[in-house]
Amino acid sequence: YPRNSIQQLELPQRKAALIVPAFETLHYRLTFPKSKAELLSMLDMGSLYTFRYHVWPKGHAPTDYAKWRTATVPYRVAWQPDFEPYVVVRRDCPKYDQRFVGFGWNKVSHIMELDAQEYELLVLPNAFMIHMPHAPSFDISKFRLSAGYRGCLQTLREEFHQDLSRRYGAAALKYLTAERSL
Repeated sequence: YPRNSIQQLELPQRKAALIVPAFETLHYRLTFPKSKAELLSMLDMGSLYTFRYHVWPKGHAPTDYAKWRTATVPYRVAWQPDFEPYVVVRRDCPKYDQRFVGFGWNKVSHIMELDAQEYELLVLPNAFMIHMPHAPSFDISKFRLSAGYRGCLQTLREEFHQDLSRRYGAAALKYLTAERSL
C-alpha cells in the first residue's frame, strides 16, 4: 500500500511526507489487524489506542484520527507545535538534525524542517502502525530524571530555532512563536 501510494501521489516528483497513523497497545501479545476495518474494531473495543493519546497527545493529534476513521483518500494536515508523526519521504528530504540524539525532539525537529521547506503533510487513509509496549529506554530515563539533560535539550531546541530562522527567514517565525506560546 505505501508503495502504491508513492506512485499514485507522484512522491518522486513532489515534496510530500506521507503520514502513517500510529496506534499503540498495552498488551505484549497482539494479533496484528489485517485491515483498517479490523483496526477500527480493535480501537472501538479498547485493545488499541491512538499513539500516546494519554501522555503526549500533541505529538500525533494533527493526524486527525476522527477524519482518518472514514477517509478513503489521502488528506492534507497542517503542521502544529510538537507534531511528530511517522512519515514516508523521498530519500533527498532533509535529514534528521544530529543534535537530537537519544530522547527528545528528533521527529519534532524533522517535521518542522519539512514544513519549513513546504512539504505537504499527507495522511495515508489505509496505512497504520502499532507501537508495542517495551521497557523505557535509557535516554528517556535520563530525560525524566535529569534537569541537566532537559536543560541541554532546551538549549539545542533554541539553537535549532535560530538555525531555521537563518535558513528560512520570516517563514520560520511561526515555529518560534508557537514554541513561546506553549
